[in-house]
Amino acid sequence: MNQKYKYFIFIIILSFVSVQSQSDYQKLNVLFIVSDDLNCDIGAYGNTQVITPNIDKLAQRGVLFGNAHNQYPLCGPSRVSFMTGLYPDQTKIKKLRLYLRQAIPKVTTMGQQFKKENYHSVRVGKIFHYHNPRDIGTAGHDDNYTWDQTVNPYGRDKIEEYKIKTLKKQSYGGTLSWLAADGTDEEQTDGIGATESIKLMNQMKDKPFFLAVGLYRPHTPYVAPKKYFELYPLDKITLPVVAAGHKKGVPDAAFLSFKKEEEQLTDELRKKATQAYLASISFMDAQVGRIINELDRLKLADDTIIVFTSDHGYHMGEHGLWQKRSIFEESARVPLIMVAPKSKTTNVSSPRTVEMLDIYPTLADLCELKYPDYLDGKSLKPLLEDPKALWNRPAITQTVLGKNINGYTIRSERYRYTEWNQGKEGVQLYDHDADPKELKNLANDPAHRGTVAELSILMKQRLGK
Repeated sequence: MNQKYKYFIFIIILSFVSVQSQSDYQKLNVLFIVSDDLNCDIGAYGNTQVITPNIDKLAQRGVLFGNAHNQYPLCGPSRVSFMTGLYPDQTKIKKLRLYLRQAIPKVTTMGQQFKKENYHSVRVGKIFHYHNPRDIGTAGHDDNYTWDQTVNPYGRDKIEEYKIKTLKKQSYGGTLSWLAADGTDEEQTDGIGATESIKLMNQMKDKPFFLAVGLYRPHTPYVAPKKYFELYPLDKITLPVVAAGHKKGVPDAAFLSFKKEEEQLTDELRKKATQAYLASISFMDAQVGRIINELDRLKLADDTIIVFTSDHGYHMGEHGLWQKRSIFEESARVPLIMVAPKSKTTNVSSPRTVEMLDIYPTLADLCELKYPDYLDGKSLKPLLEDPKALWNRPAITQTVLGKNINGYTIRSERYRYTEWNQGKEGVQLYDHDADPKELKNLANDPAHRGTVAELSILMKQRLGK
């Protein structure tokens, strides 16, 4: 081969590499932030008691989905569901201690799909399930398949577990527990996670990335530096009013997520638990702010899709319930904020009913990536362009409580309809136009017989049953 021909080949290769590099650089990045056990107690969602300035500002930059719902109100099943784009009945994962590949070995997760498309796919903190706080600092589920790189922060909150106040001795993650911590934000696990996320964005700023940041708060134990507790004086805390006859006309199955140790809650303890939960939310919000501020400082915002959400909702005394696993609105509904770069649709709320399953196809669609055709979610791109566009897709949430009592609920924009063991253990119907707190079960009201029949059929169709 003569020298002139070698030079010609070299120029072709160099041109290809340059085009490829330029193409990669033009790809949109993804910053996917997932909080743990966060309900819609956020300022942007209308809560006037909680202080969340950073999440509120983020909502102003994009679309807030006011009617978004998880598929299973428990960490493990929910996280597998939104990371695979499949319902729990399809993943077969309805427990905490089951690894994804044990159930569906050939699935392609969201992070894995971006990895296949030459994105640098990185996890910081909790994305798939971790026992919180037991497994803080350890490797995560599906690391080898889903991520190119992982970071497992481990902070003062984990080291000082022995200081935590708990309703059940030596139990922190599964029961109400809290601590007003000494020290700074940066010493806590989520503070360290935010710091590591900032470092990673600086390292990856010149190549496309999918950065998933899993924050551990406000999950119990509600641990935050003392300054966040001071934001919520106990004498200013308001508790939900639970009427004496609130269980009347409602199936017993609906209340099976209640835990025995919660019987010891006095109003004083309820206020302390609520104070700690809100403090943990504000602390988590501050870490979100640190991450978003760095994204802006690096001038990456115009090239980065931002998603903020939680794995499921959470009860703080509504219906006499605490924590998760119920399929009332407080547990089934989640915050979901999406920011599409350079979009003209900002600071708006979409009333359409959407699911966490929709996150995977939406991100792939916005980034112009191919994605598995078996996904059950639907791209929300049309709603990011027009938040009030026509959308007729109710959300499905399920749970298993007690001794194999299966609950399925379907949520349209107006109604929530629930069946326990296919109706054998009872049914519920709530009209959110008149009853947003779900206090009056209309399932046995003859005037709503048609609505019950319609939603029951629709739910079975969606579930393929």
